[in-house]
Amino acid sequence: MTIAYACILFMGLFPYVAAGIAKKGFEGYDNSMPRQWLAKQTGFRARANAAQANLFESLPFFFAAVIIAHIANAPQVRIDLLAIGFVVARIAYLVCYVANWPTTRSIVWLAGIACVVAMFFQI
Repeated sequence: MTIAYACILFMGLFPYVAAGIAKKGFEGYDNSMPRQWLAKQTGFRARANAAQANLFESLPFFFAAVIIAHIANAPQVRIDLLAIGFVVARIAYLVCYVANWPTTRSIVWLAGIACVVAMFFQI
């Protein structure tokens, strides 16, 4: 397994970390209606839930970039470095979202997307 493929696996599971943060402590949590419970949350729980959604939304673009770069025989070292850059940016993104640092969050979001776009230019 390449490092980039390992990053795909990691990122496929990472949104669940945000979900866990959103549900931390489960104060009044209703597992029969989890989405309605999450919709009523505020503060860090609401931000973690929003981060979870954004993390899931970013996955297809990242997955496609890695796979297309592999198929096109782009240099593996570059694919790996850009995939690691994306993962680091997305981890920072979750931290910034939960901490309520919107400007920094936007900057690291942009850095992550830049890593994905850059993969297409390695072809």
